[in-house]
Amino acid sequence: MDSPRNLLLLSVLLVCTLALASAGDIVHQDDKAPKKPGCENNFVLVKVPTWVDHEEETEYVGVGARFGPTLESKEKHANQTILTLADPPDCCSTPKNKLTGEVILVHRGHCSFTTKAKVAEDAGASAVLIVNNRTELFKMVCEPNETAIHINIPVVMLPQDAGATLENTLKNNSLVAVQLYSPKRPLVDIAEVFLWLMAVGTILSASYWSAWSAREAAYEQDKLLKDASDEFPSTEGTCSNGIVDINMTSAVLFVVIASCFLVMLYKLMSFWFVEVLVVLFCIGGVEGLQTCLVALLSCFRWFEQSAESFVKVPFFGAVSYLTLVVSPFCIAFAVVWAVFRRISFAWIGQDILGITLIITVLQIVRVPNLKVGTVLLSCAFLYDIFWVARGDRSGEDGIPMLLKIPRMFDPWGGYSIIGFGDIILPGLLVAFSLRYDWLAKKSLREGYFVWAMTAYGLGLLITYVALNLMDGHGQPALLYIVPFTLGTFLSLGKKRGDLKTLWTRGEPERPCPHIQLQHSQ
Repeated sequence: MDSPRNLLLLSVLLVCTLALASAGDIVHQDDKAPKKPGCENNFVLVKVPTWVDHEEETEYVGVGARFGPTLESKEKHANQTILTLADPPDCCSTPKNKLTGEVILVHRGHCSFTTKAKVAEDAGASAVLIVNNRTELFKMVCEPNETAIHINIPVVMLPQDAGATLENTLKNNSLVAVQLYSPKRPLVDIAEVFLWLMAVGTILSASYWSAWSAREAAYEQDKLLKDASDEFPSTEGTCSNGIVDINMTSAVLFVVIASCFLVMLYKLMSFWFVEVLVVLFCIGGVEGLQTCLVALLSCFRWFEQSAESFVKVPFFGAVSYLTLVVSPFCIAFAVVWAVFRRISFAWIGQDILGITLIITVLQIVRVPNLKVGTVLLSCAFLYDIFWVARGDRSGEDGIPMLLKIPRMFDPWGGYSIIGFGDIILPGLLVAFSLRYDWLAKKSLREGYFVWAMTAYGLGLLITYVALNLMDGHGQPALLYIVPFTLGTFLSLGKKRGDLKTLWTRGEPERPCPHIQLQHSQ
């Protein structure tokens, strides 16, 4: 079963690097919209709840302009105001209808945003809702040649579909009222704390499993040597126990091919392409969940016999009876998640499949030495920065290669997310550090694992700090994680004199058991 399994997990690992970062959904770069007097507001999202004929209806989300007064942050302080249509619709000239404090709905185009706001203010409007000519939101700024800007009413842009709905409702002679307020996000949401714990805990669990497997393999190899056997497992390439070592070439190609996949994501972002990614995730999730459950149940004596009894299955080879029993449950779990993945609590199933998949990948795929780990993380470091700068779309709804938790105290809702690549790639180096410590029989204090694990946790923590400071704009997590993790490992190895061994061999030298036996005799 090892060969198909390894091929499957390597394919899923490649796709997982698509989800290294996320980007926002508001277009207009801030560096093209410099602040100046009268035009220096921060761009904020605005909630626009509506009432039709005194019955509460849909709540829309808009974005506030660079100019105008600051909106209320609490709903109870926001006034409920009548909405009316502009006549002419673009509000580039004085409206024909008399305004007495209403909110006016206008179309984008034909004149600047500040002109529309000034005309509406002079006509007696209390606020302006500008309907975009596209489905996304656009950051409204002042014109470069505008100097003296004095807008005293709020201006908010709505997406095209929201504006069309409101306009049609008004044309049907319905009474429409709106509120405008912009609740502030909490500085830190508890979801980010749980997500940090999930990422660190996943790497911690995978590292111990990987180190335990490596130590067991080393003991088995020593036993074979002591028995003077001429046939023992090779330590290079793919081991007989299903371990895959990444080499220099595959480390570079890994990131190159991942970039090609990301280009495909840009070009082929459609319903069917997302469905393909969901299917791949489910296949990998089934393998990961099945592997973790079998390993866990095998620790109990009630399942020892079924875990050690095998039957030959076509294509998969020798499969334990315990695996045959567990597999249907894993398949059913993944199928149920895929069918109901759009419901509110589906993130739980996605996280379970994702965590078990990551643990399985980190247990099977390994970096053999620090040199390969450095090349892999350096390439991933550049990859992450480049694609986030270009506007990586991998954080969009529907992409399943993410761990996510709903924001619990955020009035805007949504999810805190982390891509699989931000866990797997540095996790390969952290797992390598613990394997080395155990094979070298180093204590936690003398080893590298505690330092590498701490460095990853700090790097991820700084990522979330940067994310909050940048008002939720997508951040390249590996920009912070790689220097912390890799830099700590390299510096510590140099200081302790182990860098040459870590860089080339990747494991301590162990004396041959035959020599030990001869000395004892």
